[in-house]
Amino acid sequence: MSVKTFEFTVSTKGGTDIIDITSQVQKIVAGSGMNEGSALVFVPGSTAGITTIEYEPGLLKDYPEFMEKIIPSNIRYHHDDTWHDGNGHSHVRAALQGASFTVPFTNSSLLLGTWQQIILVDFDNRRRNRRIIVQVNGE
Repeated sequence: MSVKTFEFTVSTKGGTDIIDITSQVQKIVAGSGMNEGSALVFVPGSTAGITTIEYEPGLLKDYPEFMEKIIPSNIRYHHDDTWHDGNGHSHVRAALQGASFTVPFTNSSLLLGTWQQIILVDFDNRRRNRRIIVQVNGE
């Protein structure tokens, strides 16, 4: 079993910005020299997350609306009392979302469902350049 680590950067708008990163991850897996294994996709930081979704216009509206319902941006967060940066909701959303996703691959191709894409969700309240780490494990 071999492990290789790669990374790339994505510019975001913040505010629950959803970015499809499937093609970048697939390109890394294909270029890794490994035929079969798994890829761990991870975003460093405490205000962003990684998951999968069907990347289509309806869900690109539904997902931020869902997050606003369960973790509103317009209520008091103790984090904001401490740091005065207005992004307490961003931290809570990212903690719920999770910072990583693991996907298997075979024949150097991700084993995702037909309507399943890997996404980065930036919950912060400002633009960011997000580093994405992809760790490929396999043979």
